[in-house]
Amino acid sequence: MSANNPGVERNKDCLNQMNRRDQGFSFLEVMIVITLLLGVAAIAGPMMINQMNEANVKTAKIQMRLTGNALDDYRRHNFIYPTTEQGLQALRTKPEVGIIPKNWNGPYLRSDHPKDPWGNDYIYRSDGKTFEMISLGTDSQEGGTEEDEDIIFKQ
Repeated sequence: MSANNPGVERNKDCLNQMNRRDQGFSFLEVMIVITLLLGVAAIAGPMMINQMNEANVKTAKIQMRLTGNALDDYRRHNFIYPTTEQGLQALRTKPEVGIIPKNWNGPYLRSDHPKDPWGNDYIYRSDGKTFEMISLGTDSQEGGTEEDEDIIFKQ
């Protein structure tokens, strides 16, 4: 019956091809896709991590500069920077230790001082005449080189 009717044979071939497609991907096809994805991840992964670290460093520098502006406002009103003992909290509430400012006109920051991009408090040191702020960077430890290098803002 099928030998006499070529249309039936063609329909059987189409059905066989459809059944093979419905079976999904072969093991080899899946392995090729996984290998390609791993290759792309191996190339792109380090580049993305480096970009994220650069963005965190830029964010820290911007936060330090903005806090430096608030510290400059504090100094304009009080003629000195908050001391190390008073800390950055002196930008939000009038200090009650050390030299109590008579012209405190804060708060000098709208919200609590932000943490650095790695979730650590900035280190603030001041003798009243100058100040420095430090972010310990990626490794959260003093010192370091390259991506672990501390970020320092001085005035």
